[in-house]
Amino acid sequence: MFRYFLAALTGLLLSTATFALDSEAFSDERFDALQADGAVVLIDVWAPWCPTCRRQREILAEFQAAHPEADVTILEVSYDDDKDLVRRFRAPRQSTLLLFKGSEQVWFSVAETREEVIYEQLLGATSAN
Repeated sequence: MFRYFLAALTGLLLSTATFALDSEAFSDERFDALQADGAVVLIDVWAPWCPTCRRQREILAEFQAAHPEADVTILEVSYDDDKDLVRRFRAPRQSTLLLFKGSEQVWFSVAETREEVIYEQLLGATSAN
């Protein structure tokens, strides 16, 4: 009986494993360089107190773990501390995601937490055209 309980508990723990989000703080220099290289860049306007932001970041971390070949750089903008950037990107609130491919903005989303939608946008931007 104990073995079955232990096996079930182990399965539950593995299925709810969290992944670390590979991201960096936004800087104009980094953003400009990535755009000049034609890179795919996701701007993540977030706040640590925001439950929607936490869910988005979980999805993004899971995406990175599931798709290591997808070359997406995630640049973080603090909704609380980076008000100039929040205005610059016209983020109406925390939990705003902006996706760029080179210098072209290809997606803008507020409070999106459907995994399939976020994955579709990221995969679409990273696929060879």
